[in-house]
Amino acid sequence: MVELFNQTDREITELETVEKVLKTAIEKEKLENVEFNVIIVDNEYIHNLNRDYRGIDRETDVITFALEDDKTMPDPEGKVILGDIYISLDKAKSQSKEYGHSLLRELSFLAVHGFYHLLGYDHQTKEEEEVMFKKQEEVLEIYGIKR
Repeated sequence: MVELFNQTDREITELETVEKVLKTAIEKEKLENVEFNVIIVDNEYIHNLNRDYRGIDRETDVITFALEDDKTMPDPEGKVILGDIYISLDKAKSQSKEYGHSLLRELSFLAVHGFYHLLGYDHQTKEEEEVMFKKQEEVLEIYGIKR
C-alpha cells in the first residue's frame, strides 16, 4: 500500500500517476503486504530534514527514511512497513526544467528512486549505481514514462 501526501499548498495532478508507477515497482519486485508513504514538501521543509538528519545544510530532491532494516519483521497486521519518501516539489519542478522533461517524469523518477532506497539499494559505488538506476529505468519504461 502506498500513501501519498501533498504537504504543499499547490495542486499536483501528477500524483495519481506517480502512485500507479510505484505500484508497478512493487509488482516488478514481487512484493506483497508492503506499506510506505510518499510526502511531497517544499524546499524549506526538505532542507530542514536534510540538515537535521543528514547534517547537510541545503535542500535536496528526495530523502528517504527506512523504518525497518529487517524486512522480515511485519507489523501486527502482517504488513512490512518500509518507511517514508520525502520529495521536494520545488526541486522536482526545477530539475524537470533543467533536464528538459515533464514534472510527471521527474516526480515518478524521484518516487521510484526513493522506493529503491527503502528496499536497501544505494548508489555509493559505480556498481551499485548501475544496478539501482537500471531497476528505476525499467519501472519507468514499464509504465511508459520516458525522458
